[in-house]
Amino acid sequence: MDFELTDEQRDIQRAAREFAQGEFDRELALELERNHAFPKSIWKKACELGFIGLHFPEAYGGQGLGILENALVVEEFCRQDSGIGVALTLADFSSEVILRFGTEAQKRKYLPPITRGEAISAGAYTEPDHGSDITRLSTTAIRKGEEFVINGTKTFITNGTLADHFVVLCHTNPEADPPYRGMCTILVEKGTPGFQATELGDKMGIRMTSTAELSFSDVHVPLENLIGEENRGFYQVLEFFDESRIEIAAQALGIAQGAFDRALAYAKERRQFGQRIADFQVTQHKLADMYTKIETARLLTYKAAWNFDRGRIDPRLTAMAKMYAGRMSVEVADEAIQIFGGYGYITEYEVERFYRDTKIMEIYEGTREIQKNTIASSLIGKTKG
Repeated sequence: MDFELTDEQRDIQRAAREFAQGEFDRELALELERNHAFPKSIWKKACELGFIGLHFPEAYGGQGLGILENALVVEEFCRQDSGIGVALTLADFSSEVILRFGTEAQKRKYLPPITRGEAISAGAYTEPDHGSDITRLSTTAIRKGEEFVINGTKTFITNGTLADHFVVLCHTNPEADPPYRGMCTILVEKGTPGFQATELGDKMGIRMTSTAELSFSDVHVPLENLIGEENRGFYQVLEFFDESRIEIAAQALGIAQGAFDRALAYAKERRQFGQRIADFQVTQHKLADMYTKIETARLLTYKAAWNFDRGRIDPRLTAMAKMYAGRMSVEVADEAIQIFGGYGYITEYEVERFYRDTKIMEIYEGTREIQKNTIASSLIGKTKG
């Protein structure tokens, strides 16, 4: 077993770190946070340098690299700044559904603009009445002639008011039993009549990206917007989650590392009772526990990415990576605030914002409870009821 990154992977990691350190200005981050604004200029630069969509084939504007290389970039971006890092690394969200299952025409139309910094993508899966249960949907796409007519509502949609196009999971076959065998993924472009995206409002964290509700009222889209085979949408989304949960684990890993970096530096500088707080054993034990958790999450995340790049779909492994990294990140950020004491509660000292931003890692892309269900069902078999 070889736990070392290749020279190329180290170069990518180093380039991502240097870019983030040079571009993710602390004062700008605070301004973007206050204004709930997307870091558009930094996103453009990241695209120009090939960081966004680097796991796309070269034919579609990417670098032909893998999920592990993408995870390395995600980790470094989120390590430098949780808000900017998350916003940038979600700019291509759900585009992988097009990449894995779309037609050649769809790939050439929608993927290159993402890598060039000309478009942002989004996936519309969650619904108000169903939450994490995507085996049932209220959003329908009824085939009429050469079109689908879509009606329904999606909620908690990342990039909702920013995206130029959406991968929408719809129920297309009302006769299907069970219902998930009658679902399709369909592309809907911003500005299509009857389609509206509304920001959900103030939220705890990840304030630099949009979280919105989408409404579809007799939205007409051509049949050519169907992604892949009809009635295979549910399975496409499951495979996409197996990939995207690795990216979320990498976000959590990066945020935890960033919070730890700041806590460690502060502990070495801050003096109380005549000595550095790093010299107190209680602080040393906190740092030791934090670092051990981070390294454990890193091993799980990298293994899940390495496994996916070898063409193996393993929902148990990706669920473990996402569940553990998300929980770990919240715990590490919490301890970082504790090390800072009162200063950790102040936004200017960053760890407060890292804590707020990382909580979502336990919720989106499937809550930690959903991840536990996935892990358990693979161990003991799917249970009834």
